[in-house]
Amino acid sequence: MNLPNKLTILRVLMVPVFLVILMIPGIPAGNWIALAVFIAASITDLFDGKIARKYNLITDFGKFMDPLADKLLVCSAMIALIELDRIPAWVVIVIIAREFIISGFRLVASDNGVVIAASWWGKIKTTVQMVMIGFLVADLDVDFINVIEQILIYASLILTVVSLIDYIWKNKSVLSLNK
Repeated sequence: MNLPNKLTILRVLMVPVFLVILMIPGIPAGNWIALAVFIAASITDLFDGKIARKYNLITDFGKFMDPLADKLLVCSAMIALIELDRIPAWVVIVIIAREFIISGFRLVASDNGVVIAASWWGKIKTTVQMVMIGFLVADLDVDFINVIEQILIYASLILTVVSLIDYIWKNKSVLSLNK
C-alpha cells in the first residue's frame, strides 16, 4: 500500500471522527476541533493526488477510492450541517444528486473502457464546497461571516450545476456508447 492510498484511507477514517465531534453537543470547542479534523482530511485529498502524480504511484485502488473518499467527506459533512440547521436541505440534495449523476456517468464510461478525468470545474467546485463547509462548521455567527457563508453556499450550488453541465457536455460521447 503506497502513501497516496494510505492518505485516502486516512481521509475515510477521519470522516466518522469529524462527524462525532461535530454532532455531539457539549464537546468543549467542538466546532473548532471538528473544523481542524475536516481541514486535515481535506489536506489529505490535496496531498494524495500530488504525491501519486509526482512519484507515479497512481493505482486502480486510488482511482476508485480517492473520489469516493472525497464524496464521503463532503456529502456527510453537508448532511450533518442540515441537521445543525446551517445549510438548506435542497442545496445539499442538488449537490449530492450531481455526485450520483457523475458517478453513474463514470460507471457507464468505465464499462466501455473509457476513463474520464476530473475537470477544472469539478476541482474548483470541490474547493469551494470545502471552504463553504469550513465556514459552516466554524459557525461564527457574525453578520459579515454569515454573508460570506451564504455567498459560498450559492457559489457551491452554481459550480455544482456548471461542473455537471461541463462534464456531460465534454463526455457526451459516453452516452452513445451503450446504444
